[in-house]
Amino acid sequence: MTIRIWLKRDSGQYWPSIYHTMPASCSCMSFNPETRRLSVGMENGTISEFILSEDYNQMTPERTYEAHQGKVTVVLFVLEMEWVLSTGQDKNLTWHCSESGTQLGLYRTIAWVSGLQFDVETRHVFVGDHSGQVTILKLEQDSCSLVTTFKGHTGNVTALCWDPAQRVLFSGSSDHSIIMWDIGGRKGTAIELQGHNDKVQGLCYAPHTRQLISCSSDGGIVIWNMDVTRQETPEWLDSDSCQKCEQPFFWNFKQMWDSKKIGLRQHHCRKCGQAVCGKCSAKRSTIPLMGFEFEVRVCDSCHESITDEDRAPTATFHDSKHSIVYMHYEPTTGWLLTSGADKVIKVRQTRPDVTDVKRLV
Repeated sequence: MTIRIWLKRDSGQYWPSIYHTMPASCSCMSFNPETRRLSVGMENGTISEFILSEDYNQMTPERTYEAHQGKVTVVLFVLEMEWVLSTGQDKNLTWHCSESGTQLGLYRTIAWVSGLQFDVETRHVFVGDHSGQVTILKLEQDSCSLVTTFKGHTGNVTALCWDPAQRVLFSGSSDHSIIMWDIGGRKGTAIELQGHNDKVQGLCYAPHTRQLISCSSDGGIVIWNMDVTRQETPEWLDSDSCQKCEQPFFWNFKQMWDSKKIGLRQHHCRKCGQAVCGKCSAKRSTIPLMGFEFEVRVCDSCHESITDEDRAPTATFHDSKHSIVYMHYEPTTGWLLTSGADKVIKVRQTRPDVTDVKRLV
């Protein structure tokens, strides 16, 4: 139930300059460095705003929003619009005027929201929820309209990241996957990235190096090179028999009877999408340009076509050594912050020429 502001001292160590107790447990926050405005969402549905002093040694209460009937899951301050966007476990997306404190609008989602991003230029808000759906809305001063919805995850959406320059949206999920949605290309392109063994907890984009940084609850941090031409994964094809050896699958009773053969289990090649049996897809390979940094099932012919150059990794893997619950990246300095279930905050320098980790308890 506390907020702490940590300052780096001349010794290089971080010490809390502010220790502020809140009326309820804090569930999320948003900070705007330009205005030094700190927006804090709480489990009682309230959002409290503070203004920090120039030396970051004092915080002054500014305004309180009675925004939700349940826990606030995401809060976002948009300086250009003077809006405070928030979502809660009451399945409501609300936006308030930060000047007057009045509620401007409300949108009801199909499930409670765990990811929220906003594009200032188009006034589009991207909403990821626990049904696995991503919804795009066009916000106006006192209303909103549905633009479209995406459904590509088999688990709930846990994180969103918007790159306004490339017009690309990244979504992470409890199904361990990341999807890159090409919004600006208007072609409906969706690129999968498979590099985590647990729930994706955070996504950040480094525009200067064109890298996507992702983290998962098992402590894994993956830095993806997005300055490469990636390929969409193919649609899985339907078939009653193996598309390589023509052996029937176990539900194809007629062909099993006619050929006097036992039906086989169906698999799919991750490179071509064909329906194949286990014998025709016994080999494994990484396919980094398709987002598969781990070895996956491929058919024999695709395995032969994959070269060593095709297997060159497009991501690097790191261990944070704690179970990550939140991640933030500051592109101007290259600092990457992670907070864990162990109640430890770690700050890392992601530049390749510097290896430095600071630990805040």
